[in-house]
Amino acid sequence: MSQSVKPVNQRAWWLVLPVCICVAFSAIIPLMTVVNYSVQDIIMPSNPVFVGTEWFATVMRDEELHSALVRQIVFSLSVLLVEIPLGVLLALCMPAKGRRASIVLVLIALSLLIPWNVVGTIWQIFGRTDIGLMGRALHALGIEYSYAANPTQAWLTVLLMDVWHWTPLVALLAYAGLRSIPDAYYQAASIDGASRFAVFRYIQLPKMRGVLMIAVLLRFMDSFMIYTEPFVLTGGGPGDATTFLSQYLTQKAVGQFDLGPAAAFSLIYFLVILLLCFVLYNWMQRVGTMDRRTSDE
Repeated sequence: MSQSVKPVNQRAWWLVLPVCICVAFSAIIPLMTVVNYSVQDIIMPSNPVFVGTEWFATVMRDEELHSALVRQIVFSLSVLLVEIPLGVLLALCMPAKGRRASIVLVLIALSLLIPWNVVGTIWQIFGRTDIGLMGRALHALGIEYSYAANPTQAWLTVLLMDVWHWTPLVALLAYAGLRSIPDAYYQAASIDGASRFAVFRYIQLPKMRGVLMIAVLLRFMDSFMIYTEPFVLTGGGPGDATTFLSQYLTQKAVGQFDLGPAAAFSLIYFLVILLLCFVLYNWMQRVGTMDRRTSDE
């Protein structure tokens, strides 16, 4: 029996080989190139100088990096705190079946189809006080609004733009989780006289935990790498109010052409994202385990 299975497993490796080659060219080889730049000083392309961990030490002492990291963490956490509950609420309000459900799904997904640079341009016009709907409405209400001059308003505008753009993704994931719940659970809850909140707390939320975990990880990673939308909307300003880590990295690599520090920072950036996602995933797993134990008791 084992002799007949073994050739099949060996042939399966040949099917996986093209995928491994694609991953090597698209991820591993560029990563090794970045590692190579991070330990060298490219004074001249033909005469690089090995500097070891000097660029890493230089980047870690950079005060601008510390400020950008704090802004990035606050922004990513704010995105999760707004988009996850709002996406779940939208999913709960969406029709379950029929033609209305199809129409609502299409309308909800429209913002996800818009390219990132177009989203930034839309909100750049939307926030203007002369021709923008939001800018003129706030001006008519007597609110002095200018995302180009006020750092707090610029940060809030970027956050609102991200919520508008990506909350539908959370809503669609939560909606898929809700539709996977068998009707027998709702029938049992109705017989027991469970309230709407009890149905959500003990039936819908536990069944959505898997898709919500995916939504949290996707939105956290994506918000931690946000670049195009705030760059188009504010250019990182006013000052450095909306200069997040990705734009800081671009300024180092492209604007200042400091390839060594930029490469070192990109590796640190990559490890920070992995670490935070690992911590977030384990925390959510632990909360889910505690909830299951509580419900079983």
